[in-house]
Amino acid sequence: MCSSSSTARFRPFQETCTRNPIYMQALAVAQHVNTVVLKVHCSLPFRVLGVQYFISMTRPPKAQPSLLFRQLFEKESSTYTYLLADNAHPDRPAVLVDPVDKTAERDAALVEQLGLKLLYVMNTHVHADHITGTGILKNKIPEVRSAISRASGAKADLHLNAGEKIYFGNLYLEVRPTPGHTKGCVTYVTGEGPDQPSPRMVFTGDALLIRGCGRTDFQGGDASQLYNSVHSQIFTLPKDTLVYPAHDYKGHTVSTVGEELKLNPRLSKDEEEFKRIMKNLGLPYPKMIDVALPSNMVCGVQDPVAT
Repeated sequence: MCSSSSTARFRPFQETCTRNPIYMQALAVAQHVNTVVLKVHCSLPFRVLGVQYFISMTRPPKAQPSLLFRQLFEKESSTYTYLLADNAHPDRPAVLVDPVDKTAERDAALVEQLGLKLLYVMNTHVHADHITGTGILKNKIPEVRSAISRASGAKADLHLNAGEKIYFGNLYLEVRPTPGHTKGCVTYVTGEGPDQPSPRMVFTGDALLIRGCGRTDFQGGDASQLYNSVHSQIFTLPKDTLVYPAHDYKGHTVSTVGEELKLNPRLSKDEEEFKRIMKNLGLPYPKMIDVALPSNMVCGVQDPVAT
């Protein structure tokens, strides 16, 4: 508060301000918007305080983030599963990306504990290194729907096409085709706009890993196609977009588009060098592929078994 002596010294300036038409117009508008008590600090002129308060009164409030997000891990196949929900929506709708059969019970329990309504269980592609948990989750939560790309050729309740938006409450994931690791790979990107998560998030499956990428020597893989998919569909996103892959084998949890553009030892190279690298990886035959592929082509064991 101002002392009586400082108030006396300030009164001539105050009277001058109240005769200033710009100040009076701004103050009148501010008072019209809402009745306010204007607290004046002696160190600031009335005119500045009045205009600043007018601006703060009329500026739209900043939207509060409503995304609930969990990154989950299955250690045997080093697979990440992602749970996203609209925490502000009354139904708290949710989606689950790339679940694993061995941790499906954990995922279902978490959904229940958090009071979420699981709408979709979504796969980025037909996995070869683990069996999806989609079938188990569909049996435990009957109203949930399975989703995978139409190009994958796999069975699902919902077959996704490029550009489609999967809504959960007021939030959504955009489907972007990123073939090359397999012919049916897609990437899911959080929405764009003031009511969507910021920075954006991208769930890349095996197309883009942290400082790596998925192999291209089986399941219709193609190194040139993968290179162009990542560069056109993922690397064109804002550089602060958070990258969440389906796997990590070195303890990393998240990267950014900007980091991978600069530091990815494969995809930061030109296309010819990338194809040479992929051709000479010399990776062993996937140990789970003969079991995982048949199951994952039907989104896991989801149909009742005849007795």
